[in-house]
Amino acid sequence: MEIAAIDSRKAVEIFREAANGNREDPLLRGSLLEFPNYGQLIMTGDLHGHRRNFQKLQRYCDLQGFSPRHIILHEIIHEEVVSFTDFDNSHEVLLEAAQWKCEFPDQVHFLLSNHELAQITGQEISKNGRIVTSAFEDAVRAKYGDGGNEVNDAIRDFLKTYPLAGRTENRIFLSHSLPAPREVAGFDETILTRPMMPEDYDATGSAHALVWGRHQTEATLQTMCEVLDVDYFICGHQPQETGYEIMHDRQIILASEHNHGTFMTIDLAKPVTIESLTNNIRPIAGLT
Repeated sequence: MEIAAIDSRKAVEIFREAANGNREDPLLRGSLLEFPNYGQLIMTGDLHGHRRNFQKLQRYCDLQGFSPRHIILHEIIHEEVVSFTDFDNSHEVLLEAAQWKCEFPDQVHFLLSNHELAQITGQEISKNGRIVTSAFEDAVRAKYGDGGNEVNDAIRDFLKTYPLAGRTENRIFLSHSLPAPREVAGFDETILTRPMMPEDYDATGSAHALVWGRHQTEATLQTMCEVLDVDYFICGHQPQETGYEIMHDRQIILASEHNHGTFMTIDLAKPVTIESLTNNIRPIAGLT
């Protein structure tokens, strides 16, 4: 069904079905997605409502034609609007992603990001003079009228079902970000093996540290490798004008929200190196 034709009742239904799909994801263990040792994983960076890039990724994935393929999406919301008075239409891209989850519940996966965490908790994020969390809800109400508040509630419930991270058998950790250097010592890795609790989302909680942290040092990444028993990290969160950056031969940061956006393909059956991972970064602009 075309997104433009969906009313508030149908939107709520889609978000609720997608939330159930997240909760019942066969790969989910606690708050961690554990991927198998076969097939392919597509990892994206922040999308921020970039519909063209999202739709290109959908076509590329061809999930119906290739069932062993998985995709991870994160930070879909909070579009970079052209004008201060423009509506943030990233809720429509979020709805498209939720609908995709309903169609392919075992292949489409989400990870919690700082913007989505802020939308859940009501924490204000200011960007270019706008409170983007409020602007997002205003756009939903403008779209759905009297049903807007119910759709906003359904969106928050959907976002609450997002896992925190993913891990592959070839020793890659996938998350929106990683704790900042000053937060590593207090990071509680047990958040990955159990359901989330409200205090995890607080400013001093480990989930907050995982999705908000920036500027990881070489020592930070080495410690996190040991704590999580992995070799490499694929993240988003930190802006990348050219689409990606390699940090300390351990971390690759992807960005998917602009015309230089990228994504990565990961062969889940093969050992990886930082070189092989880097070689599998592809520009979204090159997709049809």
